[in-house]
Amino acid sequence: AKAVSILRPRVFRQRRQGLPSLAAMHKYRRVIKPREELVKEETEIRVTAAGSVSAYISRAAKLFNEMEKSFLTITATGNALSKAVSTAEVIKRRFKGLHQITKLTNQDIEDEFEPLEEGLDKVTQTRSVAVLEIKLSKEPLDKSDKGYQEPIDESLVSDVDPEELMKSRGGGGGR
Repeated sequence: AKAVSILRPRVFRQRRQGLPSLAAMHKYRRVIKPREELVKEETEIRVTAAGSVSAYISRAAKLFNEMEKSFLTITATGNALSKAVSTAEVIKRRFKGLHQITKLTNQDIEDEFEPLEEGLDKVTQTRSVAVLEIKLSKEPLDKSDKGYQEPIDESLVSDVDPEELMKSRGGGGGR
């Protein structure tokens, strides 16, 4: 009975939006839209659900040490939010004095479905996806911002040699 109650709100929401019921969705195919090419700034680390936290930490080390940037921005959407938070927390524990501003917003994404049978109309569905943006800066940020966090205690930060952060940890070799 519990599984049914979890599914029921989604079915109701789809019918309310003019979509066919879940049972009738097999008559539709999702239209794959070309991805918009967004220009990514060099100080941005875009976290995905499939990426590894260690790769993001290495990128942060490169930005702060080699490229001598004073700040970086971690962005993530949907399922990658928790990985972005983990990444930011690890970075804060590797580099001293990082100020943080966190912003959480929503982005509406419209999915389009085309019918597989004649006589059916095209269907669109709008879903809302959470977007997280974490700015980490060596320089002080706006303390009045509601998402501001001051640097963590320096006793919690373990300085790591930049060379150590850049090299691979040799994952994926054994069985």
